[in-house]
Amino acid sequence: MRTLLLAVAMLAMSPAAHADPETDRRQVAALDIAYQAAVERNDVDGMDAILHDDMILILGVGTVISREDLLKSARDKAITWERQVEDEGTQTVRLYGKDTAVVTARLWLKGARKNGQSFDRRLWFSDTYVRTPQGWKYAFAQASMDLPPTAK
Repeated sequence: MRTLLLAVAMLAMSPAAHADPETDRRQVAALDIAYQAAVERNDVDGMDAILHDDMILILGVGTVISREDLLKSARDKAITWERQVEDEGTQTVRLYGKDTAVVTARLWLKGARKNGQSFDRRLWFSDTYVRTPQGWKYAFAQASMDLPPTAK
């Protein structure tokens, strides 16, 4: 399954001519799932291939996390992930023009930090992808505050 996701992700990152909207949606959807899987494995190379050079993530509490922060966290294995997955059936990909796509989904995060602090939570996110000469790249994200347990 991971090999299939990686193959689809690589296709989405290829600098092919503009595809039709449905193909773009499928490619970006697969790329976002491949990104979550790379994070779950602390796969720095996989994350690096997908992230735009200027990527930032803004958390619900207002913290801004850079591309380098994300890669360093994976490199240092700051978190041992049990789950970093989109909840099935929650993902939507919206296209805005030919070169911008926004993915929204509910994300399940479960793991432990290096200090032993464990967590198990869900949140909503919006991930923005832009088409570049190298293919689709993950450029911007916002994540909600943790959802209450009843929202799972």
